[in-house]
Amino acid sequence: MAEVIGVRFRDVGKIYYFDPLGISFNKNDKVIVETARGVECGEVAMANADVDERQIVRPLKTVMRKADDRDLRILAENAEKERSAYEIALHKIAAHGLDMKLVNVEYTFDNSKILFFYTAPTRVDFRELVKDLAGQFRVRIELRQIGVRDECKKLGGLSVCGRPYCCSQFLTDMQQITIKMVKEQGISLNPTKISGACGKLMCCFKFEQDAYEQLHAITPRVGAIVKTSEGKGRVIDANLLTGMLKVHVETPRDTTDIVVNRNDIKLVRDTGKEDPSEGEEVRT
Repeated sequence: MAEVIGVRFRDVGKIYYFDPLGISFNKNDKVIVETARGVECGEVAMANADVDERQIVRPLKTVMRKADDRDLRILAENAEKERSAYEIALHKIAAHGLDMKLVNVEYTFDNSKILFFYTAPTRVDFRELVKDLAGQFRVRIELRQIGVRDECKKLGGLSVCGRPYCCSQFLTDMQQITIKMVKEQGISLNPTKISGACGKLMCCFKFEQDAYEQLHAITPRVGAIVKTSEGKGRVIDANLLTGMLKVHVETPRDTTDIVVNRNDIKLVRDTGKEDPSEGEEVRT
């Protein structure tokens, strides 16, 4: 086990482990650390805790110090510089006639580098733009092309449900979403209904998938043969969320459709399976 703290550099970003060198930090403290990008100021997202060595990537970088008032002033000044750099970069991009959309600008804490994040439909030759920006700001310039999902995460906004984008609120990793998930959740495959503002499948399909897989496991599928209090019948409709099943029951005198809860039936034969011997029950 090793003592670490978790530090986040963006509002909804990944958490990175650092060695606190025996110093206690509280959640939301600002700390100065050395990263692959250089010296940065981050926020403690996880206070001192013991973590299994297998979860740590060695060598583990150390915390340089807790941020003081001077460091916080630098952060505020950098935020102002970023807004100014954004406007300047917009004019430079237009002047060079480049087919790219500037999304965000970030200064490193020590002002040694400026990162410009952009989206573009194709590869962009921005060599002249970099020279122009370097001459303007007199620091190292780095341009990074990002995808539309990362753009939405950085900019934020309201989704079709009326709530802020999941990616900008609590999803730290961009996970793969598939059409199979949409089908299993019984959603219409209308692109306008299943796509987020980024044009990709909505992230909420992923973090709801586990619940739907569990419901599928305990709910008979359409076409399954079940035993009810009214007799044996075939499932013709199933509501995963409420657990209510519509069953077509045949009796010696009549046929009827009844609505029952999945907890009140016994499965005799599931869809696509051979019929077990009479009276044998596959699942209760």
